[in-house]
Amino acid sequence: MSAPLDGITVLDLTRVLSGPYCTMLLADMGARVIKIERPGAGDDTRAWGPPFLGAESAYFLSINRNKESVTLDFKRPEGRALLDRLVAKSDVLVENFRPGTLTKLGLDYEGLSGKFPRLVYCSISGFGQTGPRSKEAGYDAVMQGEGGLMSITGSADGPPYRLGVAIADIVTGMFAAQGIALALFARERTGRGQHVDIGMLDSVAALLTYQAAIYFTSGVVPKRMGNRHPTIVPYQPFPASDGDVVLAVGNDDQWRRFCAAAGLDALGADERYATNRARVARYDELVPILERRFRELTRAEWIARLSAAGVPCGSVRDIGEVFADPQLGARGMIAGVEHATLGTLRLLGLPMKLSMTPGAVRTAPPTLGQHTAAVLTRDLGLSETDLGRLASQHVI
Repeated sequence: MSAPLDGITVLDLTRVLSGPYCTMLLADMGARVIKIERPGAGDDTRAWGPPFLGAESAYFLSINRNKESVTLDFKRPEGRALLDRLVAKSDVLVENFRPGTLTKLGLDYEGLSGKFPRLVYCSISGFGQTGPRSKEAGYDAVMQGEGGLMSITGSADGPPYRLGVAIADIVTGMFAAQGIALALFARERTGRGQHVDIGMLDSVAALLTYQAAIYFTSGVVPKRMGNRHPTIVPYQPFPASDGDVVLAVGNDDQWRRFCAAAGLDALGADERYATNRARVARYDELVPILERRFRELTRAEWIARLSAAGVPCGSVRDIGEVFADPQLGARGMIAGVEHATLGTLRLLGLPMKLSMTPGAVRTAPPTLGQHTAAVLTRDLGLSETDLGRLASQHVI
């Protein structure tokens, strides 16, 4: 069956990560995404490496599948005219320029919505389109700091840490895709598009969930706690003899089952640790006991024991170990697709599994301008002569 967003055309004016991640999610679910790139340069991430595969950066390849690449300088009059014609054929426009940049070109929501009232226009920026900081640029590392994530990540006595992936960019892209889908759903009822305003700081703040609730309810500012959970014990990695095991005891019944499986019957019968509240209060005395016991067995031995007892656990795996897991293969989380210049390319699959209208990895990330001629001739009716002239003028 067709994918959920079949028939939806997205004009993608974004670059780097938050915007391209958003439009990739839309493309995965069937939307046609036309990615507008700068002639001769393209998306900044095309140059981010190593590693590179041929002329393509691994970074760019990771977030631009299922898209068409059109090179177009829309700051030039002819380029702008072509862009307007593409907007007229689009359901969605996504941009992640600094607020005010596209206003100067008449390409902001206010400049387009009167002429294209059904257009869903999504703006992604560091601080959103309103507020005293709206004109500031937003970068992932800065947002992880400004949004509080760094203050709660890392050892209690060490420096703040950035997460190992660009989580601020990624979650912003996810919220943007969700906002666009909701706006398209609303358009079915109202007949009108709307402005979807997504700020990175807002998106990061939304991740704080229970940490924010701790602050709101107690007035206590959460601090870095290493791998310790602020409200659940034991809920962290422990060192086995050959690596680390993650233990996630979420309730008191699991605690008793853990103690029995670990050969810690006396600990399981000790009333001082019988409830989660008591274990949180006695963290400093309890965890060293568990650490000593975990070092006596291997990761595999611990996982076998704990899994058999129904205790949530896992091993701390490197990226190679993750993608060697047959579970990910069975779930289609490693996809193969043919690239225009690189041959078969491995990419991540789709985490959303829809039973009746599934998405798919259909096409590889495009080379720079791979679809310029096809889009401008098929969609806008330009001739080969037109294309040659525009190319000679560096408009495309």
